[in-house]
Amino acid sequence: MEREADPLVDAIARHVVDGNELALLAGGEERLKALIELIESARRQVDIYYYIFTDDECGRRVIEALIDARNRDVAVTLMVDAFGSALTPQSLFDPLIEAGARFAWFGAHRSTRYLIRNHQKMVIVDSQCVLIGGFNCDKYYFGAWTETLAWCDLGLLVKGPLAGELQRWFDAIAHWTIDSRQSFRRLRQLVRDWKPPEGQVAWLIGGPTRFLSSWARKVKHDLQHGRRLDLVMAYFSPNPGMMRRIAGIARRGTARVITPAKSDNTATIGAQRHLYKRLLRARVNLFEYQPQKLHMKLIVIDDIVYIGSANFDMRSLFINLELMLRIEDAPFAAETRALVARLVADSRAIDAPAYAAMSGPVRSFIWWLEYLLVGVLDYTVTRRLNFRRQQR
Repeated sequence: MEREADPLVDAIARHVVDGNELALLAGGEERLKALIELIESARRQVDIYYYIFTDDECGRRVIEALIDARNRDVAVTLMVDAFGSALTPQSLFDPLIEAGARFAWFGAHRSTRYLIRNHQKMVIVDSQCVLIGGFNCDKYYFGAWTETLAWCDLGLLVKGPLAGELQRWFDAIAHWTIDSRQSFRRLRQLVRDWKPPEGQVAWLIGGPTRFLSSWARKVKHDLQHGRRLDLVMAYFSPNPGMMRRIAGIARRGTARVITPAKSDNTATIGAQRHLYKRLLRARVNLFEYQPQKLHMKLIVIDDIVYIGSANFDMRSLFINLELMLRIEDAPFAAETRALVARLVADSRAIDAPAYAAMSGPVRSFIWWLEYLLVGVLDYTVTRRLNFRRQQR
């Protein structure tokens, strides 16, 4: 029996932007296939970082592919986040280490620094090909679109000079994680010193700096001047300044925001709903995605597309290490908006009557508490614990 086509994958094309070939990967099975094929194609080196790397059939399949790469004398470096992968046993990685790969846990030291996570996801092969996105190495991020327990996510395959540029960042993080004392001051300096080139495409890095990172600075600027916004976000709890910028786009043109109806953390659902009333007043078009848990991180502002690991919340904007690719290209933005339109078709519109029906005094109060927890307290406590110490 022929497998039913994934509506999110249909009609997705490859684009060449500033000498780089870009391909959106909207299907979970498609992303896993691309990941394995990239590892199998490696001739010199494979460099991988994942926030979550799970001991399941997908994680084991990736480890097996990496061991096969080592058997071909390919240099392999794998790093995973100690918080995001806290439930993953060391035994999953031991055979890879025995095969001669470099492996490390990012942020394994139990201190206040443990609250600052490396949320990036990236695969780099031979400094020529890159696979990024919001997805982790876990079977639920590679599930079919018909699987209700799977995550709806997005990947981007990049081939060209951009891969070599990202290699510099990976090498710096690998040195910090594997070969150094993991100095927090040095980590902040790496983020602060990352200078993306001017042009159509640029890697942006987010992280724990006192001033805006390249990711936060660029998206703030583009929102300030944009006239058309499409934002699809797994976790949405920005600060009032970012909310004003979204409202400004709605006043100047149009703004469309898609958030999840289902998540692994119900507090994040309440936090986003706490903001709906303000967005509706600004005439932002709101939607909640229904079929699966939404894990996508996608922003389209005019002809500019942001794809990567960062959510639109206080942690991703100002604390965690994040990786976003900024692409300024009208045809690519048009294709990305076509993907957004297909997401809208599977979403519930949240207009004023729908909001009135779903809210109420008690529920609104709970949403406020959840926003306070997710959008204010977590961010405030983490920053104070980790930045006040630097002032002494």
